Amino acid sequence: MKVHHLYSGGKDSSLSAWILTRLGYEVRLVTVSFGLLDNWSFARETAERLGFEHQVVYLPREILERAADMAIKDGHPNNAIQFIHERALEAVASMPEVERVSDGTRRDDRVPFLDLPKARSLEDRFNVAYIRPLLGLGYKTIRELTERLFVVEIRESEELEKADYEVELRHLLRERGIDPLEIFPKRHYQSRVLGWRGRET
Repeated sequence: MKVHHLYSGGKDSSLSAWILTRLGYEVRLVTVSFGLLDNWSFARETAERLGFEHQVVYLPREILERAADMAIKDGHPNNAIQFIHERALEAVASMPEVERVSDGTRRDDRVPFLDLPKARSLEDRFNVAYIRPLLGLGYKTIRELTERLFVVEIRESEELEKADYEVELRHLLRERGIDPLEIFPKRHYQSRVLGWRGRET
């Protein structure tokens, strides 16, 4: 059974991928890009270190432009990130022969997060199963598991080399002459998995 799993290279999406393998799935990691940057390469590097297949799916720049408009209008990135995540899931779900899609969203997440009607709509519209391995796990449990499994780098979002939607969104805001720190929270930390704990990275 193959599942296509949205992947940033962070601890949540990496832990989700590991759980999926323990459940018996064949996991293909999928990183979304808009083609502005090659930051997807950080996710590929982590995927290779963890031993997973990886592919990049390119979304139209118009989606990122619309997300930037949202972020500027709102003065915060929440709706923009939610919008991109939903389009990313739809893009993967619409790919030929995809039967299962997954992500690393957690029980306590607010954004991005699909509520039950949106989750059911995704499954119904694209005839896929939508799997969220971390949906029942809280922050403390996730931290314990990731610390046991992975070598993790945690840094401020502006400094961390990572492959999530936020990187290209911040880049586009800069292209428009807007400082991302006017929109994104200051002192916001994110993670990147560097490899398995106890193995060469």
